[in-house]
Amino acid sequence: MNDDLRAKFPLISNSQIAYLDSAATAQKPKIVSDTMYEFLTKENATVHRGVYGLSQRATDRYDAVRESVRRFLNAKSTREIVFVRGTTEAINLVANGLGKAYFKPGDEILISEVEHHANFVPWQQLANSNGLVLKTIPVNDIGELDMTAFEALLTTNVKLVAIAHISNVLGSIFPVNEIIKKAHAVGAKVLIDGAQAVSHMPVDVQALDCDFYCFSGHKLYGPTGIGVLYGKEEIMTKMPPYQFGGDMIESVTLEETTFAPLPEKFEAGTPAVVEVLGLGAAIDFVTEIGFDRIHAHEMDLLLYATAALKQNPRVDIIGEARNKASVISFILEDVHPHDIGTILDDKGIAIRAGHHCSQPAMLRFGVSATARASFAIYNTRDEVDRLIDGINFVLEVMT
Repeated sequence: MNDDLRAKFPLISNSQIAYLDSAATAQKPKIVSDTMYEFLTKENATVHRGVYGLSQRATDRYDAVRESVRRFLNAKSTREIVFVRGTTEAINLVANGLGKAYFKPGDEILISEVEHHANFVPWQQLANSNGLVLKTIPVNDIGELDMTAFEALLTTNVKLVAIAHISNVLGSIFPVNEIIKKAHAVGAKVLIDGAQAVSHMPVDVQALDCDFYCFSGHKLYGPTGIGVLYGKEEIMTKMPPYQFGGDMIESVTLEETTFAPLPEKFEAGTPAVVEVLGLGAAIDFVTEIGFDRIHAHEMDLLLYATAALKQNPRVDIIGEARNKASVISFILEDVHPHDIGTILDDKGIAIRAGHHCSQPAMLRFGVSATARASFAIYNTRDEVDRLIDGINFVLEVMT
């Protein structure tokens, strides 16, 4: 990735930090912060409520982003695009709606054993409260989903499969196309957690034929506090509202309330207008770069870093799936990941250390935590070299 693109990220270009934690949150290009600042200082108004010009212009810009998201995911209609605070809220919204309108006691839900807590705990809690059965699909030792086990678990009792597109711990890209086809063959619906995927690859929800797809803006070079839930219109129409209040109302009397149609039915309260506009700017930014270019750059970094790490016999990479995104989890012999992260930070290298909000994944691989480096469009081979040198220094001082 050339220096001109790297210069578009103020924090990256104005510091000596090697930022290798984009799987947690990506840095923001200047166009995102500029878009948000410009709106706040020149156009700020609420949307869908004012008849004055400022509000009308804000509404037009806000609604245009929904159309941008529709194109980005290739959804059929903007009615299938719901703005939420992030992936976590999106999954909770679906769990709440399906829990009231779809499941019956004894129904089964399948998830993988390495899901992020956001795609694990809502289903666990729903199963516990509604008499459902939660089952986990195993992964093998290199972090690939065990499709033979999946097929054995996939009976007509399964009503939902909820699976990550890309594992935030392992970087594994799961075969969601095959999962969706097989799940639909037994009548199950499928939710895809795309939080880790949308910044790395194009997503076409019609081609996938998933029932739900969700992601967070801040991992896509956009702001925090905004995300997207895509859901098939015929399913979401039957789901009850998740929250109640302003903007999701059609009419209210003392006796009863009727609700707005999709997508407003699921968007109670004043919208996050500024964050939505920031998300729109991020989508435009990524679209202009192009996923072919993004993929080529990130795979170069992944392969370069993996090869370098494997030269050291005291480094153990957790997750070496054949189809993988630019995420590397690793442990060092006799060194706790928190110590790795702290020492690297002193050298200006930012990585993640901990269980990555996926404690079941840690249990699967027999560790309490890992260190994790994740690469994005602004990272360089020089930063990978700094990481390798930093790891060697950690081993020197800690063992």
